[in-house]
Amino acid sequence: MSPTVPELHRRAAGRFGHLVHAVRADQWTLPTPCPEWDVHALVGHVVTENLWVPPLFEGRTVADVGGRLDGDPLGADAQAAWDDSAAAATAAIHAERATDQIVHLSFGDVPGHEYITQLVADLVIHGWDLAHAIGQDETLDPELVDVCASWFSRLADQARQAGIVGPALPVPETADPQTRLLADFGRQASPPYPQRLP
Repeated sequence: MSPTVPELHRRAAGRFGHLVHAVRADQWTLPTPCPEWDVHALVGHVVTENLWVPPLFEGRTVADVGGRLDGDPLGADAQAAWDDSAAAATAAIHAERATDQIVHLSFGDVPGHEYITQLVADLVIHGWDLAHAIGQDETLDPELVDVCASWFSRLADQARQAGIVGPALPVPETADPQTRLLADFGRQASPPYPQRLP
């Protein structure tokens, strides 16, 4: 039996959380594959995504929330901020009928399961970014790779036109699914950044 979308989210969030807790005190300012973000900003982005989940599943709109979630969400304890935000997001996603309700996103209304799949993709891709930045294992869950690739194949052109992701990178025909997924999101597997090495 295939896992549900909320179960896939729990797996993706669990992996990202493991990586957040692996960040050393001297690694928060390291660069990531997202040129505009260091490790602190990358984790802050994903924590902010978590913070949006409960109000959106409560039926609120982006306008309703306004600027309440602006600013640095990590505070003095980034790992605790991740834990708290992930727990709240997971609870909202696993609430009864969450996958079927309509969620009001900035670009329009979508079913809950579509929003959750978007969150899964965000966790998977940024999880790879974080692993790459701090020198952890970059291997992605093959089932999550397949889910993300299938979901993104429907939205890639729209996402690129909106500037959400950059152009896809070329890959050889023999490339494995993880390499293809990363290339679709403008990322290329490569050795860790030199400054991350001991």
